[in-house]
Amino acid sequence: MRQLVFDFDTPPPVALPDCVAHWRQERGRRAFLSGQAAEDMVARLYEGRGVQVLARRWRGISGEIDLVLRAPDTYVFCEVKRAATHDLALQRLHQGQLQRIYHAASEYIGLTPEGQLAPVRFDVATVDDIGSVNILEAAFGLF
Repeated sequence: MRQLVFDFDTPPPVALPDCVAHWRQERGRRAFLSGQAAEDMVARLYEGRGVQVLARRWRGISGEIDLVLRAPDTYVFCEVKRAATHDLALQRLHQGQLQRIYHAASEYIGLTPEGQLAPVRFDVATVDDIGSVNILEAAFGLF
């Protein structure tokens, strides 16, 4: 019968953790670039509709807003989600994230000339694997 002997004084090999760390770093980089490309696509679509992009990835104390836009009569705060399908992208939006976006939007609106009286709308834009964009206007009330 064979016995397994563990030598706790010898450090484990470092090849696997380095490989895992590299894989995670690469996966994170791809996710960042993919998200950035999705935001660019959504921003171009809004601009094509005559909506001005005021800020991308605006960060306040409460959190980050992917796109801050100005329609002729409304400030638009848009959360962009990318996934294999539009339905999967929507599933990645959670209640806690919506709350952070509300609070961050309140911070942003406080910096505008209209202040807290400014008209606002919260949109969600989804981008699927083939680059199709779907914008749900005033979507936060749907969740």
